[in-house]
Amino acid sequence: MKFCKILSLALMVLAAVSCSTPKEISYFQDLQPGVTELTITDPVEIKVRPKDKLSILVNAQDQKLTNMFNLPIVSQQIGQESMGSSGTSRGVSGYTVDTDGYINFPVLGKIKVEGMSREQIAEHLTGLLKEQELIKDPVVTVEFMNLGVSVLGEVNRPGRISINRDNMTILDALSEAGDLTIFGKREKVLVLRQENGKQRVYGVNLCSADHIYTSPVYYLQQNDVVYVTPNDTKSRQSTVNGNTVRSTSFWISLASLITSIAVLIAK
Repeated sequence: MKFCKILSLALMVLAAVSCSTPKEISYFQDLQPGVTELTITDPVEIKVRPKDKLSILVNAQDQKLTNMFNLPIVSQQIGQESMGSSGTSRGVSGYTVDTDGYINFPVLGKIKVEGMSREQIAEHLTGLLKEQELIKDPVVTVEFMNLGVSVLGEVNRPGRISINRDNMTILDALSEAGDLTIFGKREKVLVLRQENGKQRVYGVNLCSADHIYTSPVYYLQQNDVVYVTPNDTKSRQSTVNGNTVRSTSFWISLASLITSIAVLIAK
């Protein structure tokens, strides 16, 4: 009888510890369809920084004139045994922004681009080409090549995500990472950002739409790190030696402990 009581009590405690679920699961809990109206923070364009890589293409009616301003298309071998067109990939060369914020552009020389958006760089180059009467009708296209953010922690596909638009949001990044796992703490998502030579940490509460859309990190910047912390349920599943309530060794240890206690009581 005593053994049964001990076993029942142990199982009840275990169930309470391992089966409890976090309260904060749903996103946007403060939204009411047809009623809620939110003010979204103003879009923040990505500004170019040193070490960023840019693709810059100049087009015009006279293609012979534009050839001198465009970097050559390079072929890169895929694997050591690849030969011919089937073993290479082709892509446009890029301009890497130096530590002082400049790029070395053909004919025009060194041009300051740090702190400028894609559109501003394109407009600046277009103006220079016209002012120096190099091309009458230039069309300049600027694209990001190596910009991205990292998404870590309790998401389904952690890793680095390329920035392929001017206004990437934290919701875009989490979507591309496969959304949070059930163990992700939705009310405490961290965004690490380098600002003025310092690492600053912001917190985002995904359960509150108002908090998300007004957050200074709603729009992400290059090299941001989004970290989803584990909730209490995930934390409680870990033990000192690395076992969890789902592992076989954990249950064997528990059964052994209960048996030992029962034997001692029986004596």
